[in-house]
Amino acid sequence: MASTVSPTLANILAQQKLGIVVHSYASRWRPKEQSTKYPGFMDAAALLEHSASIGAGGIQVVVDGWSEDFSKQIRAQREKLGMYIEGSIGLPKTSDEVGQFEKNILAAKEAGATVVRTVCLNGRRYEAFKTAEEFKTFTTASVKSLQLAEPVVRKHQVKLAVENHKDWRSTELAAIMKVINSEWVGVTLDFGNSLALLEEPMDVVTHLLPYLFSTHVKDMGLEEHKDGFLMSEVPLGTGIIDLKKVFDLCRVKNPTVTFNLEMITRDPLEIPCLRSDYWATFSEIRGSALASTIRLVREKKSSQPLPRVSQLSLDERLEAEEKNITQSISYSDQKLQPQ
Repeated sequence: MASTVSPTLANILAQQKLGIVVHSYASRWRPKEQSTKYPGFMDAAALLEHSASIGAGGIQVVVDGWSEDFSKQIRAQREKLGMYIEGSIGLPKTSDEVGQFEKNILAAKEAGATVVRTVCLNGRRYEAFKTAEEFKTFTTASVKSLQLAEPVVRKHQVKLAVENHKDWRSTELAAIMKVINSEWVGVTLDFGNSLALLEEPMDVVTHLLPYLFSTHVKDMGLEEHKDGFLMSEVPLGTGIIDLKKVFDLCRVKNPTVTFNLEMITRDPLEIPCLRSDYWATFSEIRGSALASTIRLVREKKSSQPLPRVSQLSLDERLEAEEKNITQSISYSDQKLQPQ
């Protein structure tokens, strides 16, 4: 009997299944040291195949220098598997880099991506900049990069989704979206990153939801520290994020949005918000934001010490990584799918 579900609706329903961000496999993606038990993923094809095998709905993966033939291979593979793909792509810093940016956009589009995620800063704001002037220079350059990218994504009708990547507070990123003012430039909403910038998770959702193109799904564990606090990605359902509420809000705003798991298995990140150098670029933050964050850490701190993995052997680390990902997929299937 022929299906009565339209291709468009079928695509929407398929995208409700949790996808995998390549960074979830930080230890297994193009590893320097290979494991027999947990072989590394050297390209998007290997990541796509494995993600399908553990019940994921798609992947978000780095696109850089793909050939047309490889893009077509990925398209055929993902269509066979019934999965989606999103790209992860660097921005052009100068007009000389626009050509390569366009090639990568076309490669992602050929593979079937309609959304590509990007970031303005690969590091963390409070570590990368020592003065407010440095951050101001970065902001100006970031807006220029997005202005260089916008005509390309508009021409090829691929959505460019800027992540809140421990660089922008949500109000700052929303203000940049207003400056760019394009239906083709929006955000990748990361559920947990902005805790590092002393933002309450639901405030971040409220500010960025109007620009929602994609997501980085994560749950966060917190722990007190002498210089501020520690935070870690933890398996979905074991941290402080109200995942069901965020998922529901995202679906209402953008019914075709993808939910992409970014479960990075690593030692906790130190957020040194009680050190003076942390504040070099944060003159606009009120003391109440610091007080609220410290109170949140104390009230919601993990009942067990946050996981550490640097002391583990390679296979133990890879085993922990795989367990965290599959546990999160299982939680999403059971608790976060539309009823």
